[in-house]
Amino acid sequence: MYRKIFFVFFVFAFSCKPNLKNPKPSSGSVNLSKFVAIGGTFMAGYQDWSLNKAGQTYSIPALLSTEFQKTGGGSLNQPLMPDNFGLGLDSKYWENVYFKTATLNFATDCKGVSSLMPIVNSFPYSSASTYLSHQGGGFQNLSVPYAKISDYNNSALGNTVFSVNANPYYARFSSNPGTSTMLSDAKAQQPTFFALWAGMEDIYDYASNGGYGKTILSSSLFSTKLDSVIQNFGIKGVIANIPDLASFPFYTTIPYNGMTISRRLKDSLNMLYFGDSLYSKNKAFHVGNNGFMIADQQDTSHPINGYRHLTNRDYILLTVPLDSMKCHYLGAFSVLPDRYVLDSAEVVVVEQAIANYNTVITAKAQQYNLALVDMNSYFKNVSSGIKWNGVNFNAQFVSGGFFSLDGYCPNQIGYSLIANEFIKAINTKYQSSIPWVNCTECSGVKFP
Repeated sequence: MYRKIFFVFFVFAFSCKPNLKNPKPSSGSVNLSKFVAIGGTFMAGYQDWSLNKAGQTYSIPALLSTEFQKTGGGSLNQPLMPDNFGLGLDSKYWENVYFKTATLNFATDCKGVSSLMPIVNSFPYSSASTYLSHQGGGFQNLSVPYAKISDYNNSALGNTVFSVNANPYYARFSSNPGTSTMLSDAKAQQPTFFALWAGMEDIYDYASNGGYGKTILSSSLFSTKLDSVIQNFGIKGVIANIPDLASFPFYTTIPYNGMTISRRLKDSLNMLYFGDSLYSKNKAFHVGNNGFMIADQQDTSHPINGYRHLTNRDYILLTVPLDSMKCHYLGAFSVLPDRYVLDSAEVVVVEQAIANYNTVITAKAQQYNLALVDMNSYFKNVSSGIKWNGVNFNAQFVSGGFFSLDGYCPNQIGYSLIANEFIKAINTKYQSSIPWVNCTECSGVKFP
């Protein structure tokens, strides 16, 4: 009797055992035999303030291609940099033109305090020839750092001699400098599938410069140009939308109210800005933490029109000269320059542009039957904290594990996690079973 019961239980237990095998890799209803990618800084693999070989090797398109090959897809040819020192464009062009990949190391600030911080080494134009030499054409990752959507079909972008619209990164690998375009080079590959992440540079070029001397392409023009890009391919693909401003440590790391002042300094600043007039407590300097000062011509409530404290609706950019703030009272006795601050009015401009662009991108994904990657939602999840393979990640600068040392571009691990979001969207849309990226060799921020 007991043997019968045991036999029945044994058969039942093993007949109900779930099949834990992963589904066989399949491309579903999409042809991945020839894959091209087009976009800007993120899709190129930019990280740590530069485009370098290591970042390109583990770029989003490269990581996608590795998984696509498991379903019969082809390899991806990229215009790799010659080394990991890389080439970065200095946003403070009046100081330097280029710099090398940032590293994390100990440095001493103006107060004599030594701490870990990103170290960026600049070098002159004369030393950049190795990185700017022409690599020929025939590449499948046509993503170009800093390229806006209007640049995708601009032949001047690849001029070997600098002109108004030239871009040194595209000039390296344009198939016919001064004639070919990112789009024509992509189309020449006769792709069967494409990945597109457009609009980031159009918005974040404005944001990363504090809106100083910059404008954002209208959503109607963005829509028209996006139509042109997608129609150029005429094939299946995947498209990503735009993450929110507050998702990036480039904007959130330096606190708006990080100016800590003593009673003596408080009295001096109040006299400087307010004189002998009566002033309301919410606009006066006080002992402790205060909002840094900026020029704001829209503010007419201040006794001295045009100046105000920063609030929690303003962002200080990571490019601000910190030593000048620490030791020379930048933001206190002299206001923070506009190029280092995204004020509340400019924040509204950026947030509205992101919302409008994302509405356009969603509509185009539906119109052209493309897979849509919701990067806006995903980056918000990163900000709140995510876990992958038992490891926690968030958007904290350096320590969060997702972003590189520039505070804007992800590191290799971050890019691998983003690549998985692309794969999820493709699998859902095209009934494919492309394996997820599990990049054990991808690195995060390297500590000394």
